[in-house]
Amino acid sequence: MRTDGLRFHPPWVALTLLVSGVLMLPVIVVAASVFLSSGDIWQHLYDTVLAEYIGNSLLLALGVGCLSLPLGVIPAWLVTMYRFPGSRQLEWALLLPLAMPAYIIAYTYTGMLDVAGPLQSWLRVAFDWQYGDYWFPDIRSLPGAVLMLSLVLYPYIYLLARAAFLEQSASMVEVARTLGVRPAAAFFKVVLPLARPAVIVGLSLVLMETLADYGTVQYFGVATFTTGIFKTWFGLGSSIAAAQLSALLMLFVLLLIILEQHSRRQSRYYDTSTRYGRLEQKHLRGLRGLPALAVCALPVLFGFVIPSGQLLLWGIQTWRTSLDAGFFTLIANSIELAFITALLAAALALAISYARRRQPGIMTNLFNRLLGMGYAIPGAVIAVGVLIPFTWLDRHLGHWFGLLSDTEPGLLLSGTIAILVFAYLVRFLALSLNTVDAGLAKIKPSMDEAGRSLGFSGFRLLRRVHIPILRGSLLTAVLLVFVDVLKELPATLILRPFNFNTLAVRTYELANEERLADATFPALAIVLAGIIPVIILSRAISQSRTAHA
Repeated sequence: MRTDGLRFHPPWVALTLLVSGVLMLPVIVVAASVFLSSGDIWQHLYDTVLAEYIGNSLLLALGVGCLSLPLGVIPAWLVTMYRFPGSRQLEWALLLPLAMPAYIIAYTYTGMLDVAGPLQSWLRVAFDWQYGDYWFPDIRSLPGAVLMLSLVLYPYIYLLARAAFLEQSASMVEVARTLGVRPAAAFFKVVLPLARPAVIVGLSLVLMETLADYGTVQYFGVATFTTGIFKTWFGLGSSIAAAQLSALLMLFVLLLIILEQHSRRQSRYYDTSTRYGRLEQKHLRGLRGLPALAVCALPVLFGFVIPSGQLLLWGIQTWRTSLDAGFFTLIANSIELAFITALLAAALALAISYARRRQPGIMTNLFNRLLGMGYAIPGAVIAVGVLIPFTWLDRHLGHWFGLLSDTEPGLLLSGTIAILVFAYLVRFLALSLNTVDAGLAKIKPSMDEAGRSLGFSGFRLLRRVHIPILRGSLLTAVLLVFVDVLKELPATLILRPFNFNTLAVRTYELANEERLADATFPALAIVLAGIIPVIILSRAISQSRTAHA
């Protein structure tokens, strides 16, 4: 018999199972595709481009991981342990590149560094050079893609590493100092091992986002799994072969998750000290603070300030022709999609999290974890997994409607925004779920008992007790999903209805037409929206410092 006041509630368990089953359908479809025949197309891919897809994807992930680690960990340690000019502002500014999608920063740097860009044009004028007289690195290459992705993804590592540094006991660092350990040695021997699990989580997020990227690698001409999925579907016309490529990419992601979990278990350290006094920050005054300032400011400069400045410059040049009715239609379409998805995701997350609270157990925990995996799966993979069953369902619905009414209804599902919203829910429900779970975990079971003593139960208990307390968490969940939907590119490209554009898709289209300046305002709108979660995260990490002070 349970002693925590929580009873068996089959409807809540059934709800969790139903939502989980429906939202896991795309993943099941992609996984099942490996047992289907794609004719000679898979053999053609195997003989020609599959090795290139695998090699480039692995090199891209390796390069981004190696570059993002120092970009995230070193500034996190510096702003946590040292006080230098601008350090307080850099604490939150180091998160700003997170607001800049990788494909947008790729477009801006291409515009600046290309042959006709301002930098090379200035070099030719200043030194009286002609094209071909000098060497200049090609930004549209695999190393260029590594750099672009690293500049916008390192904040995942920075965020989690800094949170881990803030949570460490002050006594650990103090003991190392009293033993005569130099700061650099203390960092590698004491601080970093304690923070390693958090750093590994951040690194795994970076690698997942790298494997999921489409806009950057497509624009730079780097053949990876995501570009291969598009080419196989739209170029070779084989949905089965595209699904099989998606299954292979999904396998890489699952292996990454397994390695991340294993690494965290192997690198688990426990701080037995009960003294969590505020970490004493060392002041670096004058010239001594300049190296730390440079190390922390450069990622912000190259990851946000310079590309944002270029976008603003283009915006000044093109605002008369860009701010037309079409631009505001893009905003309306994007907000409509993002708002519908965000509200549905928050509602589903609330129901699923509440079901887990009412009926904790192996079943609800398992399906909760499965739903949380959606964020790790690339948008292109989810799009393929969604489109195949929706197309099958459309064909059968059309046949049934034809038998009943002698009319052809067209595409009832795959030709509407419903398919987009469904794909977004599969991809981004994890964001809402984690946020609402964290909020519910802070509500003591005694609150449930108090509500029941007042005669509340079931939905009334949720509405009268939990939802008022969860308003902040629900708002955060809505905002996070809203912004991620605005930025999502590959799933939208595959699934959008005919003649339906969003800010992300229009930015991509204009950039591929080499109209980079005309893509400014859609890109700026996405970046401005992306600052919202940065504000939320910076507040959360500041509260963490206060809590451990």
